[in-house]
Amino acid sequence: MNVRKATDEDADQIVRIFHDTVHTVNLGDYTREQVDAWSPEMPDPEAWTSHRLCTRSTFVADDNGILAGFGELERDGHIDGFYCHHQYQRQGVGTALLHRIEQEAISAGLRRLFTEASITARPFFAAHGFVVLKQQIVVRHHVELTNFLMEKRLQADTSP
Repeated sequence: MNVRKATDEDADQIVRIFHDTVHTVNLGDYTREQVDAWSPEMPDPEAWTSHRLCTRSTFVADDNGILAGFGELERDGHIDGFYCHHQYQRQGVGTALLHRIEQEAISAGLRRLFTEASITARPFFAAHGFVVLKQQIVVRHHVELTNFLMEKRLQADTSP
């Protein structure tokens, strides 16, 4: 598994991972109505490229040409999208992506990472040192979804 920066050519697989993960993995913690509001249809890869890949650092976990997951880091330390393909859950993909995001953040001089973690993702982020700042309700297409604002303080690596 190779974690690398995403390219425009990855957009098709990234949007599929996002949509499919919401509709399979997250369905365990959210209702059908909620996941349909979260991702009502498959996002357009070209729009994803112009609105997301071009505005943040996106990393992908590449398993010989098949993307197993992706994570997005914005300049302020916000992890916006963070999804692992349902067939790659609990295999270290998320940990590898998060480690790469943390390295990038530290290199950029950031002091913290933060995210709005789903009910599903909260235990993963907590296991990696994130703490819940608050529970929140967000509205997507007139449907309420619960998530958690979580934060992790970063320390620069001072080893030689």
